[in-house]
Amino acid sequence: MGSRHFPARTVLFERETSGVTYRVPALLHIPCVAKLLAFAEERLSVDDAHANLLVLRRALFTPHQAQYMRALETATLAHHRSMNPCPIYDELTGMVFLFFIAVLGRTPEAFQIITGQNAARLCYVTSSDQGISWSHVTDLTQQVIGVSIEDWATFALGPGHGIQLKSGRLLLPAYAYHIDCKECFGKLCKTTPHAFTFYSDDHGQSWQFGEFIPNLQTVECQMVSVDEEDGSNVLYCNARSPLGFRVQALSTDDGAVFHSGQLVQRLVETPHGCHGSIIGFQAPISQSGFSFQMPTWVLYCHPTSSRSRVNLGIYLSTFPRDADSWTEPWVIYEGPSAYSDLAYIELPYPDLSITGIPAIAFACLYENGVRSPYEQISFSMFTLHEKPCQFLYY
Repeated sequence: MGSRHFPARTVLFERETSGVTYRVPALLHIPCVAKLLAFAEERLSVDDAHANLLVLRRALFTPHQAQYMRALETATLAHHRSMNPCPIYDELTGMVFLFFIAVLGRTPEAFQIITGQNAARLCYVTSSDQGISWSHVTDLTQQVIGVSIEDWATFALGPGHGIQLKSGRLLLPAYAYHIDCKECFGKLCKTTPHAFTFYSDDHGQSWQFGEFIPNLQTVECQMVSVDEEDGSNVLYCNARSPLGFRVQALSTDDGAVFHSGQLVQRLVETPHGCHGSIIGFQAPISQSGFSFQMPTWVLYCHPTSSRSRVNLGIYLSTFPRDADSWTEPWVIYEGPSAYSDLAYIELPYPDLSITGIPAIAFACLYENGVRSPYEQISFSMFTLHEKPCQFLYY
């Protein structure tokens, strides 16, 4: 990590001459069939309030497939705009869930925060055929959030992938602006953002939400299940923050409750913060020694500058609960760049393996451009040894 090498890049979504812009990437790997699903928001302009539909491209290791992008027309609620794609795959049932928020009309998030009038709904669609066809939309807001929505000025998911734990629990990263003081001289006084999880222990038939990260302000987030060398396991959350650095927090009960968050001063934030992605993977055997179990290493992707959204970098931690364990970044895109989503992949080709151990690679779907971070959404693959790979999108 740390060379001037840039992995190969394929543009999957690109701003149109009409002004239609693609933002907020989400990437899901389906290991049993070696497929990748790449999602994004289609917006009428770059503005959040002009979000429209969610779109999808599918990827295979198989060549010679025609390329196309499709709109997910069932992933909508009437009079709402679809935002924050958050896909998750249940390896036990083969079901793909695409969660998202549906926001009423053109209501901005800032208006909801200022007024305390939530306009977001918790929704999902499912696919049982790896993203070829999708169900009608389900609105879970009343069933899952219920009266708690009265204390949330607004909320959102991820964005980016959710995860499944070894227990089978499905976990969705989320955040909400909690209304700390509902009225002060006739006006809303204060809201504070907190990251948390939505989770399901019955393969998505029912959902509930956990407690907020209690202390520091945390917004868009992602999570990783981390096995440690002593045999313990923690759920690790890495969250956007307006505090100048990322915030991390740990849960020892699979996301129901988080301990207090801490600032990660090796991971700087851009002004006002920016979404970042994390992915966990088993440490290489050659690095693990004779520990009780194979520990989890974590990759993190985020713009590397504290001044603006530029120079997208990949960071590695071999012991993520230690906030000082992150490496210096490897910049994989030099220039304007913003949101991203990572995926971990075991490559299926025998000639890419050593002594029978599957070769591993990482995929990244990220916003980038020349003058603005929101001109394109690109796709790259790389390994820990900085060897780029490519998928063919169809």
